[in-house]
Amino acid sequence: MHVRNREQAIEELHSIDDLIRWSVSQLNQSDVYYGHGTDNPIDETRALLSYALQLTTEQLAAMGHCRVLTSEKHEFIELLNQRIEHKMPAAYLTHQAYFAGLPFYVDERVLVPRSPIAELIENGFQPWLTEQPKRVLDLCTGGGCIAIACAYAFPDAEVDALDVSTEALEVAEFNIEQHGLLHQVTPIQSDLFEAVQNEKYDLIVTNPPYVDAEDMADLPDEYHHEPELGLAAGEDGLILVDKMLMEAADKLNDNGLFVCEVGNSMPALAQKYPRTPFTWIEFQHGGDGVFLLTKEQLEEHKQRQLNNSK
Repeated sequence: MHVRNREQAIEELHSIDDLIRWSVSQLNQSDVYYGHGTDNPIDETRALLSYALQLTTEQLAAMGHCRVLTSEKHEFIELLNQRIEHKMPAAYLTHQAYFAGLPFYVDERVLVPRSPIAELIENGFQPWLTEQPKRVLDLCTGGGCIAIACAYAFPDAEVDALDVSTEALEVAEFNIEQHGLLHQVTPIQSDLFEAVQNEKYDLIVTNPPYVDAEDMADLPDEYHHEPELGLAAGEDGLILVDKMLMEAADKLNDNGLFVCEVGNSMPALAQKYPRTPFTWIEFQHGGDGVFLLTKEQLEEHKQRQLNNSK
């Protein structure tokens, strides 16, 4: 499926509002899936049109009656066509996504940020974090969004951003530089905690791969543009989380906090470890599947698993 009536649109549509109305109709007639920053065709259109016209969404709304150049219409319609025909997430077409109210560069080396952890960061992890952290770890950082947002939230903290993918870390480093945080956020190539064996943190935050095999097989086409390394996590979606739960306590200071997203694998995790007292976060702005554990709770979890394996 592709954009219909392209030449007629270029000839007959004149204003920004014209293009928005027509684009929404095109998206409504297609089978695109919204899950990478927007959840409806109007916001999806605005993201693409803002990029094509080099306007903010606020400026776009204020200038809806303004006419658009033919060259600008061509550029926008080509973006829309790629969105519809190739099921390319809009963020990969515009190379921009927002997380915790901050702009980030994204491309197909990293996932498009969409974690509800953003709300936790904006709230300073209250009421669970008793004091400002001095050292923060973002594990499986991808494009560096969580690490950078934490640096803004805790300006006095040192933040380490770890990922196994060197390609993802290239994107993270670019974002760190764009935000002027090279002095505060350090990108590190590491297989989980491997590169920071002797380090201790007050806060560990992670949005790791957690999609189980069944869900991977059923993902909409848009998700197949994202790196599989950032999504797939084995039969039950918990391969990496299992390891983290065994190792995180040793990387936390006293009163340290471990925050982890497991998304749709939440029921599998709760069933697998019924005695582990996960605190599941309720979000005001939507989303679920994020839990917290203290250092003490992680130590108890680790001891239970060791005892069970004897």
